[in-house]
Amino acid sequence: MRISERILSTALFGVGLGLATAYAFDGTTTPSDMAPAVGIEVAPRPSAPGGYTTQSLASPGLAAPGTAAPRLAAPVAVGPGVGAPAMMAPGRGALGAPDLHSPLSSFQAFQSGAKALRDGDTKAGLSALEYAATNGHLIAAWKLGRMYADGDGVKQNNLRAFEYFRTVADGHADEAADTTQAPFVANAFVALGLYYLDGIPNSDVKPDADRAREMFSYAAIYFGDRDAQYNLGRMYLDGNGGFKDPKQAVRWLLVAARKGQYQAQAVLGAMLFKGDYVARQGPRGLMWLTLARDAATPRETWITDLYAAAVKQASEDERAIALVYLERWLKTHRD
Repeated sequence: MRISERILSTALFGVGLGLATAYAFDGTTTPSDMAPAVGIEVAPRPSAPGGYTTQSLASPGLAAPGTAAPRLAAPVAVGPGVGAPAMMAPGRGALGAPDLHSPLSSFQAFQSGAKALRDGDTKAGLSALEYAATNGHLIAAWKLGRMYADGDGVKQNNLRAFEYFRTVADGHADEAADTTQAPFVANAFVALGLYYLDGIPNSDVKPDADRAREMFSYAAIYFGDRDAQYNLGRMYLDGNGGFKDPKQAVRWLLVAARKGQYQAQAVLGAMLFKGDYVARQGPRGLMWLTLARDAATPRETWITDLYAAAVKQASEDERAIALVYLERWLKTHRD
């Protein structure tokens, strides 16, 4: 079953039961941060989106992501292969003697590539990571995707980045959600969803809002990824793809905000402060906006603008209560 069908069926099941749990828009922990309790029931192991199966690719530390595309056909090569003769490392022969003709394992190549990047040798690092990725190393493929997406040490190439992210998602969609590799897989699904939203110019990667929603839904529900939850909430809020559902938007934004996703905090905070689609809660909204402002990058002026507008309009009482809420949040969410 496609992930979009699974999500639809579970959502209808929840609505059919008449679930109507009320939400407090503070930092209170929910029974499960994987998904909202209303309207969506989380399947323990949802089917991966079409085109993402563990059989379609034979794929067997960098910091984990998020601490922030065409319809899929056959998997593509992740990059130019690096011949094994150029990646040799001492091994052990049958009698324990060094074997100078033993090819580097994918993990060894990944370690070598990561060290080269840390040392500033981008060319050697790229070559080693390509070798590791070609030989099935998940995080190496993810890292290459991020490098090409961000133009980090290489010329930005969104199509190449997409291919690496697709390789990760295609080969590891069923990665257990509690493993150390799961955040990288979830981030790959989020990256694919973002590429689907806008497409990639001069390529076969065309805008496909339905496919983007499918990518975000899978990462949000199966992996509990907060960036996926934020993007899914925005799609419901904006009606991207022709399907607008403010109630679902608020639920997903709240789940992501409680996990510290600052963009979700900004959008949710603005909605609460203004009373858009929810009962107005000025102090609570100002609390979320303050958290978002403190975490935003200098380029995200839309967040600072939302915060400044709210502070200007807030009464003294609202600002004082927001400060109490903020102190409570910080006390219970210290790293």
